[in-house]
Amino acid sequence: MAAVKVVSVLVLCMLVVEPMTTTAISCVDVDKLLFPCLFYLTRGGKLPSTCCSGVRALHSRTRTTSDRQTVCKCFKNYFKTIPGFKANLGESLPGKCRVRIPYKISFSANCKK
Repeated sequence: MAAVKVVSVLVLCMLVVEPMTTTAISCVDVDKLLFPCLFYLTRGGKLPSTCCSGVRALHSRTRTTSDRQTVCKCFKNYFKTIPGFKANLGESLPGKCRVRIPYKISFSANCKK
């Protein structure tokens, strides 16, 4: 009987801990969600509604400081690695999609906050 209780407790712990460990956001997640924004961020023009849908989804997934730091670092990487990435368009993206974020998207952003 004690073994059943131990196994039950372990299963319960796994059910509680597993979702926490798999919900951390990565740059791959950011890439997928912001892919519809790529043309806009490199060439400007009309902002696609699918881009803002991705921005809002990304915002809803960044609940922890660690998540926000990851997203910040991903954006800083975009500034450096995506040919033609227009910084001003990246910086204005949250406002245009009506999303409030607690940090500025810029090449010089401090992602440690």
